[in-house]
Amino acid sequence: MLIVILLVAIGFIVLSTSKWKLHPFLALLIAAYGIAFSVGMKYAEIAKTITTGFGGILAYIGIVIVLGTIIGVVLEKSGAAVQMANVVLKVVGKRRPVLAMSIIGYIVSIPVFCDSGFVILNALKRSLVKQLKVSGVAMSVALATGLFATHTLVPPTPGPIAAAGNLMVGNLGFVIVVGLFISMFTMLAGYFWAMKQGKRYSSGEDLDVDLEKDVDVMAKYGELPSAFKSFAPIFIPVLLMAMESIVKLSFKASSDMLWYKVFVFLGNPANALFVGVLFASLLLPKWNEETLSGWVGEGIKSSGEILIITGAGGALGAVLKASGIGDYLGASLQTLSLGIFVPFIIAAALKTAQGSSTTALVVTSTIMYPLLASLGLDSEMGKVLTVMAIGAGALTVSHANDSFFWVVSRFSQMDVPTSYKAYTMATLVQGLVTISIVAIMSVIFL
Repeated sequence: MLIVILLVAIGFIVLSTSKWKLHPFLALLIAAYGIAFSVGMKYAEIAKTITTGFGGILAYIGIVIVLGTIIGVVLEKSGAAVQMANVVLKVVGKRRPVLAMSIIGYIVSIPVFCDSGFVILNALKRSLVKQLKVSGVAMSVALATGLFATHTLVPPTPGPIAAAGNLMVGNLGFVIVVGLFISMFTMLAGYFWAMKQGKRYSSGEDLDVDLEKDVDVMAKYGELPSAFKSFAPIFIPVLLMAMESIVKLSFKASSDMLWYKVFVFLGNPANALFVGVLFASLLLPKWNEETLSGWVGEGIKSSGEILIITGAGGALGAVLKASGIGDYLGASLQTLSLGIFVPFIIAAALKTAQGSSTTALVVTSTIMYPLLASLGLDSEMGKVLTVMAIGAGALTVSHANDSFFWVVSRFSQMDVPTSYKAYTMATLVQGLVTISIVAIMSVIFL
């Protein structure tokens, strides 16, 4: 009966968000109340469990989500994202423009939502298609899959942060390092697929690219910021969190030393992202109301929806833990020896059904937390690989119910059948490759 209750709850979340278009916040909250009543929780405990779960997850990860989103908005509006793209083009070279597009997407989507990243970089992509006479389909799919790779696997993108928070991962820097490594394979899978499909299909970009329009879009930023200023808001926080992980693992005996405490302080995710915001402030063209209030305010507004969905996911997770469903389901799944594939299957089902990768990451991590011990995934590495497995599922697949699918299709001038064959299938390949890498790592490290 416990499993039936959980399946009904998951079915309700999928149907209500995909078919009935109910907001995920309400869907998760209704599911939490439904499970609580169904398993016979004491009425006095229901509200307390839900509010504690909601507040607990936001206390853990809320500030990090807001700061990461602010950085993304500043990178977008200041032209720093375009500058990063130019730097990658110089390094990779115009002889390999499709690979350059993949790498550009991989980097830009670490702090910037993939939808925004594609819109920002579309002008650059179109110009290269025109100048270098390269396949528009190959360039579009490479950019989209590069963006998608880090969007679901690497903090400080909100989805992976929320998943790590729901699973109570102790070291976010470790998630970033592992995510960057695994997502390289994800990106390369998208790149090779893009190269293959670029030879088979064409888009409107291959027939007519309005270069003047692209130049106007590029010119709106004026003088682009320097490479250091552009990359610093992303890589300094990542470096600080990575250094904290290294220091904690390698220099435990020096824990009383001042330098040790400084690294641990700066590597805390909230502190590291705040340092990132300080570096992002160097990108502001002027320190005035438009930037200090307007741009920052836009970042705060953008993070609001992610925060309430994440909080609702925390509420559902608290109810699942208190109900005992997690323990029973974990024991049942353990006999099937599915292990690390369980979070992948759940996330892939949710992503395919309702379209949002972030919702798939939040809901699946909520469901998985009570199952970690039963599946042998309750170690720190087990939790990190679970985040990666959920991210792999959240890649699988992007189609018509995903807003990013339409961004890629419309901005790339690909018709819907071509978009399915070239882009949607690319996300399936990416998901399968990613979970394969995660499975191999689980055999080695768990």
